[in-house]
Amino acid sequence: MSKYITTPIYYVNGEAHIGHAYTTFIADTMARYERLKGNDTYFLTGTDEHGQKIEESAQKAGKPTQEFADEISGTFKALWDEFEISYDKFIRTTDEDHKRGVQKAFEVMYAKGDIYKDFYEGHYCVSCETFFPETQLEDGEFCPDCGRTTSIIKEESYFFRLSKYEDRLLAHYADNPDFILPRSRANEVINFVKGGLRDLSVTRTSFKWGVKMPESLHDDKHVMYVWLDALLNYITALGYGKDDANMHYWPASTHFVGKDILRFHAIYWPAFLMSLDMPLPEHIGAHGWWTRDGEKMSKSKGNVISPKEVADAYGAENLRYFMLREVPFGQDGDFSQRAFIDRINSELSNDLGNLLNRIIGMSGKYSDFEIDSVDVEKYHAKELDAMNEALGNLDGFMENMQTHRYLEELWKLFTIGNVAITSYEPWAKMKEGKKDEALATVALVANILAKAAIMLHPVMPKTTNTIADALNFKINNDSYKDLVLGKNLLKLFNIKKVPPLFPRVEEPLIEEAPKAMPDEKPNDKMKEELSAKKEEDNLIEIGQFFETSLKIGTVVEAEEVPKSKKLLKLQVDLGEETPRQVVAGIKEFYSAESLIHTQVCVVANLKPAKLMGMMSEGMLLAAKDEDGLCLVRPEKPKKAGTPIG
Repeated sequence: MSKYITTPIYYVNGEAHIGHAYTTFIADTMARYERLKGNDTYFLTGTDEHGQKIEESAQKAGKPTQEFADEISGTFKALWDEFEISYDKFIRTTDEDHKRGVQKAFEVMYAKGDIYKDFYEGHYCVSCETFFPETQLEDGEFCPDCGRTTSIIKEESYFFRLSKYEDRLLAHYADNPDFILPRSRANEVINFVKGGLRDLSVTRTSFKWGVKMPESLHDDKHVMYVWLDALLNYITALGYGKDDANMHYWPASTHFVGKDILRFHAIYWPAFLMSLDMPLPEHIGAHGWWTRDGEKMSKSKGNVISPKEVADAYGAENLRYFMLREVPFGQDGDFSQRAFIDRINSELSNDLGNLLNRIIGMSGKYSDFEIDSVDVEKYHAKELDAMNEALGNLDGFMENMQTHRYLEELWKLFTIGNVAITSYEPWAKMKEGKKDEALATVALVANILAKAAIMLHPVMPKTTNTIADALNFKINNDSYKDLVLGKNLLKLFNIKKVPPLFPRVEEPLIEEAPKAMPDEKPNDKMKEELSAKKEEDNLIEIGQFFETSLKIGTVVEAEEVPKSKKLLKLQVDLGEETPRQVVAGIKEFYSAESLIHTQVCVVANLKPAKLMGMMSEGMLLAAKDEDGLCLVRPEKPKKAGTPIG
């Protein structure tokens, strides 16, 4: 089976930031996962280098446009190579093969009558390379996407008949509910299309830095519009317009994009493909944005995160793990050094690294580093069953791009291993003369580490290769089929010593931007002013309120949390692919049984938190006074996932 996975092509008006790295990590992880499963996989990334914004940025830098594009594109490629991103092709829109493919597509659309010439007058945003109708502008002037000032431009243009494909697009969304993932992102696209599509301007005459028109049209005045040019990279990279060498990979399995460019990929791109009579991609996965310590990143604040700086300080694979583990795909995430350090120390160092060190030490002491799985099934059938159950759940999480759930489920294996050592105490068994039982526990943990390393490999390839080398096997499709799918155990081997995989981090390794401090001690008047300002600051705009996503949820499962007087663990249906796990401190007021099949109000875009070792992906709304606590509920039953607002 062939798989084709892509990142967006990154715009070369600045160096790579943490958002670029996140998209690339997700796509690389998915590509590695598919290869592990034995699928013939093609992985594409690259840079988008045309348009007025690039032309202007080059002029400001005092460089020829091509030289400027070469330099910035080179920084992206160098960074991905340093991070060992496993792309098969790095495409640039200044590649000659790409330009020829775009020209061919333009000719096909033009011959079909889907492209025509006319005049356009409207509000144009240079930053977004997009025209907007006045009804969509903020305060009649500002771009609705980036907030920058627009200019009124009138120019001759070729137009793509986007309006022609409105009904076909809506039909495709209805027939393919997983076309846009997560599904919660689909509504904004569907509503936009239902609002009516206007034909799309696809050429410009106001600048020259773009793909030239096909020679057959004899119209040198125009260059291609950046989105037509850019989106076609997904097929020109496979040979469209040249030799079609790799077109057997089309349609794409997944286009990974940021939510800010979802509309272009979920509306324009499918319409272009329909015009070319080509099949549509299977999935478009739209992820959220990243903030830093709860604040939006900006150059003016000085809080933009350089992925290279973080990787140099903490390790590239630790960064990969943190970003894929920290946030549910599709939701916004927050980068905090403290949260990063906590995950390194707790999950990577304690749960994984320490487990490997423990069995290396015990095997050296008890059996001269020899490990034999011969008695594992005899003494540890229960642990093997639990391990295999968790392994069996992983594929579904990865297929739905839920890397945080994938890693959470995978970490159950390390819990099984650590609990087994604590429970069975191999050192005590050795003293009691029960050497076979002690060695069986050591071998159990070795097998847990081997199987976990295989499944962690797409996320942390270098680290897991080190683990596999210590356990004397190689991670590939054969070991995946043997140890994971086949549920077999490691054959007799000698374990190797390795240095600690994840040294603990005690303090932040990157200097934080200093906070502004007042120049003088506040007097009484200043205190009054500060108090008044604090009250004023507590008032929020209506837009800030709507940044909180409140939804109706249906409780489908509920159970008490052992050893906790307050917590219940709920599975809540929010109309998504799978229920959300919510851990709520309401056990003193509600029994688990009384909540099943009832409805609750959930804060759905709250950053996930861990309570007593369990991940909670939301918060229930409740009111509490001297008479106790009661949940906020809808007056009448509503469909799961219905927004509140």
